[in-house]
Amino acid sequence: MKIRPFLQHLRLLSGIAAAVVCSGISQAADTKDAWWNPAWTQRSKITLDTGADAAGTTDAVEKASVLVRLHDGIFQFTSAREDGSDIRFVAADGKTILPHQIEKYDGLLNEAYVWVKLPNVKPATKDAFYIYYGNADAKMPEGTKPAEAFDENTSLVYHFAELAKAPIDSSVNANHAANAASTSETSLIGSGLRLLGTTPVSIPATPSLQWQAAQTLTLSLWIKPTALQADAVLLSRSEGKSSFKLLLNQGIPTLEIATGGSPARTTPGTPLAAAAWAHLAVVADGKNLQLFVNGAPYATLADSLPALNSPLTLGGVSAESPTTDATAFVGEVDEFTLAKTPRSAAWVKLAAVNQGGSDASQRALSVGAIEGDAAGEKSHLMEHLSLFGDIAGNMMFDGWMAIGVCAIMIVVGWTVAIRKFIYLNSIEKGTELFLKRWKTLSIDLTALDTENHSSVSSLGGQVDGSDQELIQKSPLFHIYQIGADEIRHRLDKDNNRIQGLSGRSIQAIRASLDAGLVHETHRLSNGLVYLTMSIAGGPYVGLLGTVVGVMITFAIIARSGEVNVNSIAPGIASALLATVVGLVVAIPALFIYSYLNGRIKNSLGLMQVFIDEFVAKMAEFYRPAQEPDASSNHH
Repeated sequence: MKIRPFLQHLRLLSGIAAAVVCSGISQAADTKDAWWNPAWTQRSKITLDTGADAAGTTDAVEKASVLVRLHDGIFQFTSAREDGSDIRFVAADGKTILPHQIEKYDGLLNEAYVWVKLPNVKPATKDAFYIYYGNADAKMPEGTKPAEAFDENTSLVYHFAELAKAPIDSSVNANHAANAASTSETSLIGSGLRLLGTTPVSIPATPSLQWQAAQTLTLSLWIKPTALQADAVLLSRSEGKSSFKLLLNQGIPTLEIATGGSPARTTPGTPLAAAAWAHLAVVADGKNLQLFVNGAPYATLADSLPALNSPLTLGGVSAESPTTDATAFVGEVDEFTLAKTPRSAAWVKLAAVNQGGSDASQRALSVGAIEGDAAGEKSHLMEHLSLFGDIAGNMMFDGWMAIGVCAIMIVVGWTVAIRKFIYLNSIEKGTELFLKRWKTLSIDLTALDTENHSSVSSLGGQVDGSDQELIQKSPLFHIYQIGADEIRHRLDKDNNRIQGLSGRSIQAIRASLDAGLVHETHRLSNGLVYLTMSIAGGPYVGLLGTVVGVMITFAIIARSGEVNVNSIAPGIASALLATVVGLVVAIPALFIYSYLNGRIKNSLGLMQVFIDEFVAKMAEFYRPAQEPDASSNHH
């Protein structure tokens, strides 16, 4: 949609003003640090270092496409749109939008691979550009072509991001492969091509892939040989007696050119190691062909490309090739590109360092700290919660059943815990108040020697009103009442109340007190069994959901016959969520149970001490009259 010039200028001015406010930049600040557009709430500065200890380029590189790797340590995936469509790359001037192409964007695994075209890369310098995101309403503008991330001289770009399908050309030329290929999910850059030595990848002939005699060309690809083979063909093209081959002969990268006569090969160099990634590049300038390995010159062939307009074969030779006894390459291939111009040595060096996973690669291109206003920033907690939401979206029915049982355990367990907290708090307050009054009452237990029940309940008239209601919740008060009732019951048989209590009566009263202790213990522990069930059963229920979910996931994979991370990871992650929920049930329940059990044990200890003290005081004040004792004057 077009915006009128006047409104466009107003929007630009408001955007600059908002960026200055959000970033805290003064009016005298350098305009290159201005915020590009306030609708995008977050950005990070990306630095491309071409110095000697990083990319190490000595010449300028024009229209270079660099790889930007994103992960959750440097990029907030939850702030961006789920498909990354709000990502924008802006030059250091704060105005120029740089073309980019997303090879892979996975908000669940928090990783992305994005190609960005830079207009000019200077040697031995540190250039900067910015990545902007965090606009929920943003979409890629109409007419945007991701293929523009590669310059007009690029003939073919294979990322091999397709799963068990024919490789797709990501350039503007649509030079797609003719046949499906195996995919390696854990390649150098996202997905890669897995060659098993059986069926190579055929690339049909098109006008953009036609080679004239002495054609200029640049070929670039990453390889990882499974084992070292003799004359393993990486790329071939033949037509009549003319042919082009890129070989790996016992680990030695080799170029072979035939223009009607005997084929010529490059001089052997140092062999590559098996099971290790290496970058190969071939540059033809019309007079010579130069072979680069890992960004450094490796071999030169004083020849030119022959005229060829036949299909290209990746990982072997075509069935129509006169050389049918060639060895097919066995291993992995990633990031295969062709260009119709000779790239400079600096271009090859930058590609090898930037795309590789070495320490120099990380130094060559680094993503800085996340910048943005407070409204656009999300906490790590929200990131993790959103991930759990994505995982739950892939949950199967059996997993939801396990989570449902765990949810019931949580509700029951927490209900018991909350009620127990409230109950213990109330009885502890009542116990504290009771013990204060008991100190006065225990000096003379004859206060219990009365037929007035209200006097006993009020501890001899010491408490009334709200205090009495609070004290009556205490287990000590309940035991005290049992003892007082037992004493009064036995003394009521003695009208003159002068005989006291016999030793047998005291033992009977103690038995009643112990029985009261058992009842109070049961009351205190009532409901804790639900917490123990949560502690013991939660992990097992969650584990059951996980095992069943994993089993079903592998059964689905076995039925479909496709093994890749994107098909396995969601099912495994959702299955593991059941175990996580089970642990969420058990772990808090364990701590709550231990805490409550400790408080209950303290209450039980107080009751046991109180019973011993009550019996001792009772024996002291209510001994039979015939036993001489200093306290007999009380009767």
